[in-house]
Amino acid sequence: MNRNKATGLTVSMERVTQQTVFPILFAISFSHLLNDTIQSIIPAIYPQLKESFSLNFVQIGLITLTFQLTASLLQPLVGLYTDKKPQPFSLAVGMAFTLAGLVLLSGVESFYGVLLSVGLIGVGSSVFHPEASKVAYMAAGLRRGLAQSIFQVGGNAGSAIGPLLAAFIILPHGRHSILWFSTIALLAIFVLWRVGLWYGASYLHIAKKTKTIAIPHHLSKNKVTRSVVILLLLIFSKYFYMAGISSYFTFYVIDKFGVSIQQSQVYLFVFLAAVAAGTLAGGPIGDRFGRKYVIWGSILGVAPFSLVLPYASLFWTGILIFIIGVILASAFSAILVYAQELLPGKVGMVSGLFFGFAFGMGGIGSALLGKLADITSIEYVYKVCSFLPLIGLLTGFLPNLKQQKV
Repeated sequence: MNRNKATGLTVSMERVTQQTVFPILFAISFSHLLNDTIQSIIPAIYPQLKESFSLNFVQIGLITLTFQLTASLLQPLVGLYTDKKPQPFSLAVGMAFTLAGLVLLSGVESFYGVLLSVGLIGVGSSVFHPEASKVAYMAAGLRRGLAQSIFQVGGNAGSAIGPLLAAFIILPHGRHSILWFSTIALLAIFVLWRVGLWYGASYLHIAKKTKTIAIPHHLSKNKVTRSVVILLLLIFSKYFYMAGISSYFTFYVIDKFGVSIQQSQVYLFVFLAAVAAGTLAGGPIGDRFGRKYVIWGSILGVAPFSLVLPYASLFWTGILIFIIGVILASAFSAILVYAQELLPGKVGMVSGLFFGFAFGMGGIGSALLGKLADITSIEYVYKVCSFLPLIGLLTGFLPNLKQQKV
């Protein structure tokens, strides 16, 4: 009788551990929305900062570089450390750094003060992303692609909302109105504290679960290493290109088509909203049909549209930028989960590495593209960047991994 009870308990626990914990996923996605709303304010106010401090494009690129480097270099280290020693409340602590940077940014009076402000916000991001991605993995059950998409779409939605809030709040009322956004950071701290309570109570059980349901791929270390390098090159392609849009698209449409600053923010919103839609679709499609196919279609599939973009009219620019955003954004969830399956048991480190590399490539790309824009023109930058998605051809060298049925 006791043996039957034990067997029944084992079966019951197996069912529970394979379930997707949607309340936690929605909470961490909402926190991602709040976090990235704050972060997206930085590039959204670039035209205002450029005018206030008489900045050139190199200095604009340095602002992005400072943010992206502080938001990237620590991420793999945070992930590696918390894989060994879980820190359930580190998410709330990281958001406190973001809050400090936000308050400082509202009142700085020099270019170096801006760099310090965005650096603090970047440190908060370096803690948030690997830990939040790990929480999404823990709550995923068998739907890892869906879980990462739910998590990612919150961030993409926040990135889309930020420029609109900047256009209708910060630009009319001045940079000091950034202080109003501190309420967003405080709300995020509260939500992340609640997530930390679940994280602390569930970690040991979930950690055992992820080991039992992982499917070994039986790839050699050399093949795993080669695959990770290819994935990082695909991340380079995606985020270098996206850096050109997120940092300079407002300047591009202003310079080429003569639109106002507020109108340019609307076009940026169209792209960022498309990114959110593409992100939500990419994970579930990867769960069902295979992550490699999503990576193929996303990185390489955007190439025809990116190649046409520099030669399009304003009307077609709006349409193309939406298509590019949807297609390009579907890749990241698939790439991240693919990498986590390549290196099982190292979820935090993998998440930190890929988020960190993505942020780093965005920062380096922004700085280099800013320099190129100063030497040539913004329009020339978009012609150069249009070839980056062709790197997606490397996807053909990735091995096919088995996936669990969902």
